[in-house]
Amino acid sequence: MPDVPPVEDIGDGVWSLPVPIPGNPLGFTYVYLLTGSEGPVLVDTGWNHDESWDALVEGVKQTGHTMDQIRGAVLTHFHPDHTGLVGRLREHSDAWTAMHPADIAVTERLAAASETERADSIADQLLLAGFPAEDLDAFRADPHVLAPPAVPDLVLADGATVDLPGRDLRAVWTPGHTPGHLCLHLADGGLLFTGDHVLPRITPHVGQFPLDSPDGDPLGDFLRSQDRVSRLPGADRLLCLPSHETRFRGTPARAGEITAHHEERLDQIAALLGDGPATLWDVTSRLPWRRSWSDMRLMARHMAASETAAHLRTLEERRRAARTTSPGPGTAPLPRWVAVRSSGRPA
Repeated sequence: MPDVPPVEDIGDGVWSLPVPIPGNPLGFTYVYLLTGSEGPVLVDTGWNHDESWDALVEGVKQTGHTMDQIRGAVLTHFHPDHTGLVGRLREHSDAWTAMHPADIAVTERLAAASETERADSIADQLLLAGFPAEDLDAFRADPHVLAPPAVPDLVLADGATVDLPGRDLRAVWTPGHTPGHLCLHLADGGLLFTGDHVLPRITPHVGQFPLDSPDGDPLGDFLRSQDRVSRLPGADRLLCLPSHETRFRGTPARAGEITAHHEERLDQIAALLGDGPATLWDVTSRLPWRRSWSDMRLMARHMAASETAAHLRTLEERRRAARTTSPGPGTAPLPRWVAVRSSGRPA
């Protein structure tokens, strides 16, 4: 687990505030504070934990501010390491919170469901993905479903200006990692807050939810979003401030590397389908991963399956794979995927 770095003054009224994620291999999330003429604004808030909250409070203090002076918080996306402290921020300030409408819709849907309903939904997905009975039994014994984030106050649409008087901070919609993921372009400072969209070394997770959904194309959206940030004015000169790892320059080059990784993965999956119809579990369990499939914990397998599902969906959109069904457990048909010949017919 990486060490949590110190608070840092990046310059021009921008600070990085590393907020720890206890027990998580990511180690921490970078929360950023930007000063304005009428009070500071945060980019994200961090994980919901006492240690995380204490780090955020101390970080804000080192910038010369207190929590009650925070004007607002822009949330790059709904994941808990970015939104977990929204509730505590509201308790200690009058700060607004803003997010893209697509991710607000996700938080509202999660908030409307009970913990049991959320756990049942994941179990149903694992079943339809073809996961073996022992994995389903293990999940039902310990579902470990995270609480949903607090629903933000304000909608921040693509291209909108953040309420930060004295600065020109604008939202850049970059769907893929989540439906409403936002990057933030500080045009008057030459900075790009990339959230989890572009990271300097690791490749952000892109998943399909539900796993068997025939709708949407999150990976396709993600690849188009990589191209979009590569075309921002002066993109190769922008200083990128990601939520994890280290800041960097060269957005187009890094976006190209991330895109190439996913194109290689698409080719690997298409090749596996050449062996015959396969369930999502069949494909996912046969792919190479950073950690061997046999050593993965169940929730890591679920994340891997969601990523594989997103790649299969893109292959469908590109007419390189087709979805079929066969008898499955109970009465539900089990989705399978097959390779498609150049003629557009299943191989």
